[in-house]
Order: sequence, then structure tokens, then C-alpha cells
Amino acid sequence: MLLGDIIGHAAKQFEKVGIDSAVADAELLAGHVLGLSRGGVQAACISGVEISTEEADQIFINYGRRQAREPLQHITGVAYFRNLELNVGSGVFIPRPETEFVAQLAINELLELDSPIAVDLGTGSGAIALAMATEVAGCKVFAVEKSPEALVYTQKNFEKYAGSNAQLADGDLSNCFPELNEKVSLVVSNPPYIPEQAIPRDPEVRLFDPAQALYGGADGMSVMHKVSATARRLLVPGGRLVVEHADSQGLQVCQLLLADGFSQVQSHQDLTGRDRAVTATK
Repeated sequence: MLLGDIIGHAAKQFEKVGIDSAVADAELLAGHVLGLSRGGVQAACISGVEISTEEADQIFINYGRRQAREPLQHITGVAYFRNLELNVGSGVFIPRPETEFVAQLAINELLELDSPIAVDLGTGSGAIALAMATEVAGCKVFAVEKSPEALVYTQKNFEKYAGSNAQLADGDLSNCFPELNEKVSLVVSNPPYIPEQAIPRDPEVRLFDPAQALYGGADGMSVMHKVSATARRLLVPGGRLVVEHADSQGLQVCQLLLADGFSQVQSHQDLTGRDRAVTATK
């Protein structure tokens, strides 16, 4: 069977169910089976490469899963985040491109300090924590995650990327790391912030992302309050908080942090011009 024909047919089917990245996903899923990069798949299609029935069968299985709107990353088991290739799957939140911007805000803060200590609250796959640990020399990073399903992947990612400067804890962000009270330079978090009644539009999110990583109570702010309180406990005077939020919550988060006693509260827009994060000083 011609690889190009299989990919072309799959892309059309993906488009019919509303997948925007139809061609890219078809190529990446084929490459996952064949052990080829996306560029290698494209070259094989141009060259008229034929694949075996066994290879085609496995590709079709993956295409069926994607057509049912299962996330690409769940099928391949990999999510790319900055310089990291993270293990992901069912039960862990897939890191988003906009969170790379949030990680950059945190990294920029840390690069201004000597031997900083950073804490990532609700680390999920470990994306932000491991980005800080691998990109900021001399930084000590502590991360906490309470979901057993997520920790399966978090632990793999820490084993892959974390050196002696990064530590993962199993627990709730509200009472984590008491030994670090008033010793932390920076706290960062991408907490669940979707209001309970707000149903995500994309099936990949609605059907496959863990609810614990999505929903933040009736108004989406319940975990944000906990992040603020924990940051106040952990941070040194003058320490910094970086928190991600929905693009409609910038003012709400700023008001929450000001009410909790933070200063220098500032909203930040991502590369699409949407409110995405707030920074603040203890």
C-alpha cells in the first residue's frame, strides 16, 4: 500500500471531524509506527514508498483513535515542551504551547538570581519544573503533584531529565514543602482554572484531559486561592509568583493576589495577545 495514499485518505477523514492539524497528525501518526520523523514521512510519500500490511494495520488503528478525537500525544505517548520530550498519556494533563510562555516568565525571573529556589505547584507532567531545572544553572527546583494517574508520567519525566537539582513530591499543593517556608525565590503554577459549568469546546480536552487538572470550582478560582496562600507561605520577602490563568481571568487573578497582600501585580499577554499569566511579589 502506498504510504502517501493512506496519509491522504486519513487527512480527509480527520478534516471531516474537525481536526485542524489533519495532515500533520496523519503524517506524525504514520511516522510513529514507521520510526520516521515527519520530514522522513513526507520524503517517503514523495518517493512513492509502499508499506507492509502489518504496518498499515497499525497505522489504521492509530488513525481510528485520532478520528475519535483522542489526543495525538496520548497515541504517541510524547508531548514536546520547549527543549523537553515528555512522557504523557491518559491521566496526565498535556502541556500546551501557551504554557511555554508562562515557563519563560518564570525562567526570566530565575535568571536574575544567584542560586534560586523554585517551586512548581501542581506540576502535572513536570513540564514547567523540568524546564526550569534544565534551563537555569544553579537553580534548585521542587515540584508537587497529587494525582496518582499523573505521577506515573511525572516520575518517568523526572527520571529522564531531573538531576540533583530537582525534586518531585507526591502530595497536595496546600501543605507541600513546609521545610521551605519563607526560603523560596519563585513559585510557579498552572492550576486548574476552568469553572465547573464551563464545558471545554474541544473533544480532546473535554473527553480525555483529567478533570482534576481542568476544573477549579464554581468560578474557576478555588485552586488559585490555594496557590496564592501557599506562595505566601513559601516565598521569601520579595519572592515572586508566576501563575497561569484563562484568557478571561486576568483581572480576577490580579484582584485575588492584591487582596492576599501581593504587590507589583502585573498581567502578561501571550504571543497571541491574550491575557495568559500574572506575576506578583510577596
